[in-house]
Amino acid sequence: MNRRGFFTLLGGAAITWPLAARAQQAGMPVIGFLGAGSLDNSGPYLAAFRKGLNEAGFREGQNVAIEYRWAEGQYDRMVELVANLVRSRVAVIAVPGTPPGARAAKAATSTIPIVFGVGEDPVSLGLVASVGRPGGNATGVNFLTAEVVAKRLALLHDLVPGAARVAALINPTDETRAESVRSEVQAAVHTTGVQLQILNASTSRDIDAAFAALVRERADALFVGPDAFFNTRRVQLATMAAHHSIPTAFAVREYVDAGGLMSYGASLTDMYRQTGIYTGRILKGAKPVDLPVLQSTKLELVINTQTARMLGLTVPPSLLSVADEVIE
Repeated sequence: MNRRGFFTLLGGAAITWPLAARAQQAGMPVIGFLGAGSLDNSGPYLAAFRKGLNEAGFREGQNVAIEYRWAEGQYDRMVELVANLVRSRVAVIAVPGTPPGARAAKAATSTIPIVFGVGEDPVSLGLVASVGRPGGNATGVNFLTAEVVAKRLALLHDLVPGAARVAALINPTDETRAESVRSEVQAAVHTTGVQLQILNASTSRDIDAAFAALVRERADALFVGPDAFFNTRRVQLATMAAHHSIPTAFAVREYVDAGGLMSYGASLTDMYRQTGIYTGRILKGAKPVDLPVLQSTKLELVINTQTARMLGLTVPPSLLSVADEVIE
């Protein structure tokens, strides 16, 4: 090989080096970011995560690099994706919004710090010893999803008081969350006399089939369980609900932005920002064991009145007065 060919090959190798290796060689810390969805569906969340990093003194591409891995809604890929990040020797693994990813990260490493964002109790998930003293290599944010199921159902009932048949859509691939949501929904409707139908979906085709069942069974309203995969399909869910004229309650506002009727739950963007702040603090030398799990207290009710009119619903003034945002 001549001299010119050698340097051409060397330059090509530099271009194809993994980002983590190049950043580490330059003395720049690398964050491993594991997302449950896809890049296309995660723009606002990534912006919030980077905002948190900025607040902690880090800016992507300047003094920190980020290796992204996306599960594309397939939870069974989490173990493989986490293993890839561990092999890349990242300085910290950020896993916001996906309990399966957080559990996979916790199982994969006891040395690399982990910052999670989960909607369930992190102690029962096996991520930390306690909320106040995590006791290991993981800490993060508990943004409360299962705990507000009853309240979300009550708000849906206030909006559709005549609903006698309510369906709940749950993703069975995240077994822990699915069981938690199922139990909460069943407990919430137990004393109301409302007839409950549980529907499962873990693919786009499953969602289509679930709506076909809703139409066939003449459901009066739909409750969509909190789930990262469902969030990646929020446009499909909002569109199908509108097409079949089914009033639907969601866990987070992004569904309502996509045309859904209403949502009640924690702010996901705020959770991503808090995850970014904790990630930055760890890069500065803080230990997960010394960072208590944050409890997200920012709950928001968002109502899309245009969708309500399209469904023939009148939003009660009592709901409008307590809504954090009304989308016209």
